[in-house]
Amino acid sequence: MSACPFCEIVAGRAPAEVWIEWKDAMAIVPLGPVVAGHTLVIPKQHVAHFSEDPGVAALTMRRAAELAAEMPGPMNLITSRGREATQSVFHLHLHLVPRVVDDGLALPWYSGRSGKKGAA
Repeated sequence: MSACPFCEIVAGRAPAEVWIEWKDAMAIVPLGPVVAGHTLVIPKQHVAHFSEDPGVAALTMRRAAELAAEMPGPMNLITSRGREATQSVFHLHLHLVPRVVDDGLALPWYSGRSGKKGAA
């Protein structure tokens, strides 16, 4: 089994561009940001996903919310559980993704077209 890339970053054994570090989490720039300002918030404690340890998930969400409060404009906060849900790194992480009109990022529940019903 290979080492968890986020645990390696937390331990200081792998490089990362760190935006901010708290005692329980850190915010880093992902290797392939989808837009300018795309940020990952990861807990320092290893948990595979948001439902493995609700307490760690809540603390991580708090840190993401604190950081997002300082970032202007609209954004998505995205996390996943399981490969079928697009999780590729099995260490809880929250994506803060700033958004602008016509940025080209599509989400499955909203096409960007007016008049679409059933949007969340």
